[in-house]
Amino acid sequence: MPLTMSNSLNSFIEENRERLLSELKEYLAIPSISTLPEHKEDVRSAAGFVAESLKSAGLENVKLIQPESISGLAGGRHPLVYADWLHAPGKPTILCYGHYDVQPPDPLHEWISPPFEPTVRGGDLYARGASDDKGQMFAHIKAVEVLNAIHGEPTLNLRFLIEGEEEVGGETIAAYIANHKEHLKADAALVSDTAMYAADTPTICTGLRGMIQMEWEAHSSDRDLHSGVYGGVAPNAVFGLIELLARCKNNEGTITIPGIYDDVCDPAPLEKESWAHLPFDETNYRVAEVGSSQLTGERGYSVFERTWARPTFEVHGIRGGFTGPGSKSVIPAQAVAKVSIRLVPDQDPEKVLKIVRQFVADNSPEGVEVEVRELAAAPASVVSPDHFAIAKAAQALEELFGNKTVYVRCGGSVPVVGDIATHLGIPSAMMGFGLPDDRLHSPNEKFHLDNYYKAIHAVARFFELLGE
Repeated sequence: MPLTMSNSLNSFIEENRERLLSELKEYLAIPSISTLPEHKEDVRSAAGFVAESLKSAGLENVKLIQPESISGLAGGRHPLVYADWLHAPGKPTILCYGHYDVQPPDPLHEWISPPFEPTVRGGDLYARGASDDKGQMFAHIKAVEVLNAIHGEPTLNLRFLIEGEEEVGGETIAAYIANHKEHLKADAALVSDTAMYAADTPTICTGLRGMIQMEWEAHSSDRDLHSGVYGGVAPNAVFGLIELLARCKNNEGTITIPGIYDDVCDPAPLEKESWAHLPFDETNYRVAEVGSSQLTGERGYSVFERTWARPTFEVHGIRGGFTGPGSKSVIPAQAVAKVSIRLVPDQDPEKVLKIVRQFVADNSPEGVEVEVRELAAAPASVVSPDHFAIAKAAQALEELFGNKTVYVRCGGSVPVVGDIATHLGIPSAMMGFGLPDDRLHSPNEKFHLDNYYKAIHAVARFFELLGE
């Protein structure tokens, strides 16, 4: 029997609290690391778990979409999971997005408990993917269970599209969205892959930076050379690559690639004013979140501007030469750097990539040739808080948390938000339930358990409000 409205949301969650946690733990225990080929079957296992969860929640037309079935894509990638429920004529349709893949857990020795053995400590659930994005996405599925318990069926139309490649660029879902516009037709999307500004502060993200992910590969000779015999005359691929990377940014944090700032616009004055009123302690942020002795970046800009509204250039790793125990006196012939640029609204990824390639060609050290390989690219995105779906999301959050919803941008990238806007023409309501200290992509990633249950509550209420 459906629950009555008077004891609806809270009662369902309280009565099913242990089951909801147990199912999330089972999901988190799957090491669905999309970037490592040895975990391909684990990734597919996670896709299967999501599909079964969607069926159990009462959704229909559940299927795994294999990459090789999508025009222009080869095999070897990870499947999408699709489901829908479309029996509410005249009501809005919401496209729910999430991803079931996770980052590698390295370095393993820094984890207090194993990354794929979900563990509760101090009110937090620790596991890789707990907050990014398994816990948040799973709350969407559980919210449908709540709707069915309260109303007997959902009160609006729903589509789910969940991917397994967000952490490696999202090429499969981008191609699918571009080629299936009518099949994915909706009024708005729901994305929970961001964070709350602070605990108990309901938050909607209205802007995301875009990103270009690259590999820069340097070659200096046809083989590694003896550093005694050839040292002083032979170019060094590792050192040459480091020289080139150092030329990309000056000691004031400014990117020195010509043209990189051409299309960068300042945030609107009202937006900057609202950021200035957010509660923020820079010292606590530096110590508790960044964990460093000093903040860096472009001088003359606030922390919010630097992380939300300015492009960045980062080096994620360099490999080359000899790094094993002991010594090996070689001049390395090859080196590779993983590099990314975060983009802000109005920056075109293709244009930026073109000027990067030109910069590399013009600035590679003598004797060193550097190839730039694009791994993934996505534009930045901005949405209006005036859209009806985003307004309803804000209302649902305010009812639950008892505080006014704040609107922020996010320095991270969720490429699919741009794909949804470009190809489906709809905005994404980005309701985040993570916390700033959830240690995404780091050891000891966590998700605050209370936020997991509140996410289920808030999303269910969001669906209810749209159904009204």
